Amino acid sequence: MSKDVVVFDRVERWFGVHTVLRGLSVRVQPGTVYALLGRNGAGKTTALRILLGFLHPHEGSATVFGCDSRDLGPGERARIGYVGEDHRLYPTMSVGDAIAFEKDTRPAFRAAFVEKAIERCGLRRAQRIPRLSRGQRAQLSLILAVASDPELLICDDPALGLDAVMRREFLDALVDLLAETGCTVLFSSHFLGDVERIADRVGILHDGALLVDATLDDLKRRIVRCGWSPAAGETAPGGPNVLRVAPRRGGFDLTLLDPTPELFASLRAHGELAEAPTPTLEDLFLDLTGPERPGMLREPLDDLVSPGRAAGGAR
Repeated sequence: MSKDVVVFDRVERWFGVHTVLRGLSVRVQPGTVYALLGRNGAGKTTALRILLGFLHPHEGSATVFGCDSRDLGPGERARIGYVGEDHRLYPTMSVGDAIAFEKDTRPAFRAAFVEKAIERCGLRRAQRIPRLSRGQRAQLSLILAVASDPELLICDDPALGLDAVMRREFLDALVDLLAETGCTVLFSSHFLGDVERIADRVGILHDGALLVDATLDDLKRRIVRCGWSPAAGETAPGGPNVLRVAPRRGGFDLTLLDPTPELFASLRAHGELAEAPTPTLEDLFLDLTGPERPGMLREPLDDLVSPGRAAGGAR
């Protein structure tokens, strides 16, 4: 039996004639913080809903703790915490009511942990849910999701709609909770700076296909950005190590995968090469997924998608 906490095995899902997931294969190991990234409509939320059993795949399968997501029972669900982008809480409740409700419905609820966490976040039991700010609702949702000490925490863009200050406070709360519990985390986010702070591994979805599945360190080590101004008569470079060529005034911006000394020597021999600083995750994400422009990556990077995880064919 697989020891992976989460497994997507060649998952496909469509709505009408629109294919949302194309052969998604991903494995998340215990203790990993895995970020599933992609532009709007890339399939992130659909993948998470399938994993939680809210949707069924049309092809392939998804498992949690070795159990098919279509068959998750109370025992498996008790091991999963979930925070959605809407931070849905009962509007008729106070903070104290929400805590009491969760305590009565979750056998492993850690009351002392919750008291410490709400104090750290500045929440009061008497506060009514509708009067909480969006950031406070996000913090309370996270605290309640982690209160039962889940082995897997799933977060679907939990910082969406928060301003910079609230997002930082939410992220700090998440980092503190992860340090205390060490649980496995699968989350999606549009805030790539946040992802860089906490993720061990990233998967990048584009049009439902997995382009990249790699650690952040590996991604930054192997993908290099540079500027190149060609000598007279020279054209844009190509080849398997050239992921993207974007025209700019006086030359090109290049994105390279595992560039060799020979490639750099060739570029210097045929023009002026200016190596750029190590790219941020946001730089890499934009290079790999768009916006639409010549040279945009459209196929999975086989060397950055582990064996058995590359995207399959579309429906």
